[in-house]
Amino acid sequence: MSPRPPRAGIVTGASRGIGRAVAETLAAQGDRLVLVARSRPPLEAVADAIGADAFAADVSDPAAAAALVGHVLDAAAGAPPDYVVHCAGTFLLAPLDETPAAEFERVVRTNLTGTFHVVSALLPALRAAGRGRIVLLGSVAGRRAFPGNAAYSASKYGVRGLFEVLLREIEGSGVAGTLIEPAATDTPLWDGVEGEGMPARDAMLEAEDVAEAVRWVLDRPAHVRVPYLPIARAP
Repeated sequence: MSPRPPRAGIVTGASRGIGRAVAETLAAQGDRLVLVARSRPPLEAVADAIGADAFAADVSDPAAAAALVGHVLDAAAGAPPDYVVHCAGTFLLAPLDETPAAEFERVVRTNLTGTFHVVSALLPALRAAGRGRIVLLGSVAGRRAFPGNAAYSASKYGVRGLFEVLLREIEGSGVAGTLIEPAATDTPLWDGVEGEGMPARDAMLEAEDVAEAVRWVLDRPAHVRVPYLPIARAP
């Protein structure tokens, strides 16, 4: 089998954790990437290390998401990327009645509203081109309830609902979608998190495990669809 040509892609949440591992894995295959995160210094450090373009933005802001897509399209003379992998997210562990309203709203805005803004800004160009893959990072907490996950589960269940609508709306368009739902994954999101029933970090998936799942999905032939991919670490 001959090597595939390099692809163009967007990876959000790329300054750390799963997003960073995804960016490093895809760049190692020669893909041309635009990396996105809110914090410019760590984002640019990752981008410089792997030879990618950095675009600092908070995609929970619709104007920032639109600016990102405009930047990508302008750089490619109007051609959309081959894929977007949306990894940007945040985490909160707290009982429902101890979750401050502002924190609940922050988690939903980052995890769910940001997903909506990125997909809705990019989708018209993908539909017009009749190609492309949209890969969203969900969570096991988007299909299974865990105590202390009120804000996080609300956001990730919402991502799953948004994705199911997306699947119906892109049928026959040539655009493919995948929702990857990892079990607990050892990333900096867990730093400083404490709580009853929290899984041991050495029993979690590694960020590189999730990145490899993303790579596998993106490497499927154009006619192959992988709508849902739950992954977990063996006991």
